[in-house]
Amino acid sequence: MFVATDRTRLLVDAGLSRREVKKRLAAIGEDLAALDAILITHEHTDHVSGLVPLSKGEDDRPIPVYVTQRTAPYIDWGEATPVVEAFQAGCGFTIGDIDVASFTIPHDAADPVGYTLTAHGVKVAIATDLGYVTDSLRVHLRKTDLLLLESNHDLEMLRVGPYPWSVKQRVMSRRGHLSNEVAAGFIQNDLDTCVSTVVLGHISEHNNHVELVRNLAMKALNGRALFTRLVVAEPGVQSEVFTY
Repeated sequence: MFVATDRTRLLVDAGLSRREVKKRLAAIGEDLAALDAILITHEHTDHVSGLVPLSKGEDDRPIPVYVTQRTAPYIDWGEATPVVEAFQAGCGFTIGDIDVASFTIPHDAADPVGYTLTAHGVKVAIATDLGYVTDSLRVHLRKTDLLLLESNHDLEMLRVGPYPWSVKQRVMSRRGHLSNEVAAGFIQNDLDTCVSTVVLGHISEHNNHVELVRNLAMKALNGRALFTRLVVAEPGVQSEVFTY
């Protein structure tokens, strides 16, 4: 996820190749050379596979990588000597004019975190790769303007899908991923009324379908008569730009 103000540009996670990130940034008029930092949520491959090449930056200007102290040793840095800003999960810090808050999430990684990013009165929250919605997560997601929330799988599609049973158990566990039903339940019961846009993402290509995600989430929003805009982030497709 790319977040920017007039002064600061941040990338959250780096699961795409350097080439693909440059292509997607160029599509919205941005440049890799202008990135101020990369924030990492956890060490799984789909979140860090492009990290080392990206962290080299451009024009001999490396990009600082913000990662928790316990996650950093689990990343394969290879021969690289990146600029690493290690922090303790739960801590907050400021990059440029963006205030960053980290919070622990339940996932089967070394020290996984989500983030809220706040600047000029606008708050963006990122909560993906979590097995369930914790009480502390509900607190961190309050007063959010834009929320990126996981809606990873449809339970029935997962049960009958191609994954080995051990992987299915992992995904469904309390350290796995949020199902459509759980994500919709959060919208129904806990979504702050001030959220103007909720983006449902991290959707499984094998165990989910965007229309299943959309239908359950819209039912939850309509049940509360909320006017929150719903966006479903299709796998592999660059989303629109959200402006505040």
